This record gives sequence, structure tokens and C-alpha cells, in this order.
Amino acid sequence: RAIDTGGRMFSGEGRGGDLQSHDGWMETCFGHSTQLLDVPRLRRMWAVMRTLPRSHARDVMTHGDLIPGNVLVSNQRLAGILDVGGLGPADRAVDLVSAWHLLETGPRQVLREDLDCGQVEWERGKAWAFEQAMGAIWYYIESNPAMSRMGRRTLDRILADTPSA
Repeated sequence: RAIDTGGRMFSGEGRGGDLQSHDGWMETCFGHSTQLLDVPRLRRMWAVMRTLPRSHARDVMTHGDLIPGNVLVSNQRLAGILDVGGLGPADRAVDLVSAWHLLETGPRQVLREDLDCGQVEWERGKAWAFEQAMGAIWYYIESNPAMSRMGRRTLDRILADTPSA
């Protein structure tokens, strides 16, 4: 978040702008997940998440894909980040996906407090993690089961952190 954007703003491609622009992708995910997940509940959750307003704060530089495979840890400390080809200006909530991909409840709350995230920003981060997890679960179920399991673990954390929809 501290890297200067050079005045650039989100380009309109991929994660980082309007959640509603991902409705088509989410419909694809729901369609492929009917035998895997409680799709009616997940649709209700997305119906709420997709309406979360984007912050009026300036865009910040984000990685956009802070999943476990892109985060290097050594001696229980962050040692590096991989796959930075998508680094660019976007919604400041995008990199909060790491909270649900990487952390259990207690450490997730510490991250939120350290970043001083307001409720809407935090919920948007959860929505971006939801969008990413929904795709990973069905898309990688055969070709990359570990990635599919990562999506399922993330979704389970989101479900545990969200009142019943």
C-alpha cells in the first residue's frame, strides 16, 4: 500500500475495481459448483457482497493474488512475495484476500487492527477473497486439487466469519 501509484488508477481489468463487474464470473462459478457447495446460500452472500461500495480513497498498489502459493515465509515471518506481474493500482481492499487465504480468526483480527481497516473495506476484502475462492474450488478440482482445497479452506473461513445468509 505504500508504493507510489504515480497517479495511476485501476485499469478496469481483473480484480480491483467494481465487485459487480464480476457477476458473470460468479454465475459461472455458481453453475459449476451446484454439486460441490451450498450454492443458494453462496448466491445470497454474493448478492450482499456485490453491493459493497468502493472506497473513495485513492487506489493503492496491490498484488492482487495474495494466496498461500505466492507468499514465502521463513521462521514464521514474511520472507517474500512471488508472482508480482499483476502489481498495479486497485481497490485498497484487494490484498485483504490474504486475511482469509492465509490466516485463522485471531491472526486475521490482528491484521485488520494493524491495517486499521474500516468495516466496509474489510467486508470488500472478504468479498474479493470470496470471488477468488469460488473460482478456485471448481476450476482446479481435477487439475490442481491443492488449489481447489485452498479455495475450500478460504470459503470455510469466510462462511465462519459471515452471519447466515
